[in-house]
Amino acid sequence: MPSPTRVLSATLGGLAAVTLLAGCLPAAPSAPEPAAPAVSEPAPEPVEEKAPAAAGDGPEWAKPTANVGEKIATITGDGFQVEVYQVGVTQATKTGQFVTPDGVPVISPGDDIVFVNYVITNTSGGDIALRYSLVAVDATYASWPYLQGMDSVVDGALFEQMQVHSGAIAPGSGDSPFIWPAGTTFSYGQNFLYEKNGPITFEATLTPALPNGDLDHDKRQVVSADGVIS
Repeated sequence: MPSPTRVLSATLGGLAAVTLLAGCLPAAPSAPEPAAPAVSEPAPEPVEEKAPAAAGDGPEWAKPTANVGEKIATITGDGFQVEVYQVGVTQATKTGQFVTPDGVPVISPGDDIVFVNYVITNTSGGDIALRYSLVAVDATYASWPYLQGMDSVVDGALFEQMQVHSGAIAPGSGDSPFIWPAGTTFSYGQNFLYEKNGPITFEATLTPALPNGDLDHDKRQVVSADGVIS
C-alpha cells in the first residue's frame, strides 16, 4: 500500500515549477455652605481608557505587537514563549503557493482560510540575538497529508485587513543580528486553509545568533504545542 505522505510542488505563473521536500463622569460638586463664598474650580479632565498593553514592550527593530484573536495554544521554550491566537476566517484572494501532485492548487481564490497571530516574548531574563528568521512557527493540521508545511496566501492587503503582520521586522531596521531584550514582545501572523474543529500542532524554532551574526546551532530549540482551530 502506498504511503499517505505526498509531496507538493511550488507554483510559478500557475505551473508546477519546483518540487519541495519538505470609563465614568465626575460627580457634581457639593453645594457651597451658606456662609462661605462661592468658589469656582475647573472641572477635572476626563480620563481616557487605553487598550490593554502588550505582554511586553517591543524591541526597536520590530513592528508594534498586534494583539488580536482568541488564544488557542501556548508554546513554552527555554527563555521564550509563543502565544497562538486564532484571528478569524476569510476568503482567499488568490491562488496559494503550492499544487498537489495532481496539479490542483491547494488553495484557490474563494476558499476559506484562517489567520493566526503569534505573540512571541523573551522570557529569558537577558538579551537574545536573532537572525532574520527570528522565531519561526509552523502550523500543521493532524489531517495534513503532505511532507512539507501547509500552504498560504501571500497578500499584504489581506494581512492588513485581518490586523496581523506578515513579518515582525520593521522596514529600515538594519541588518541582523537583531537584539531581543528580555521581556519584550513581537508578533506576526500566518494563514492556511480553514478546517473547522481541526486539531493542529504549532512548532516553534529558535536558533540564536552568535556575536559575528552566524547561527548558533548548538543552542537551537524546537518546541511545540497542540491546539484546535474552532
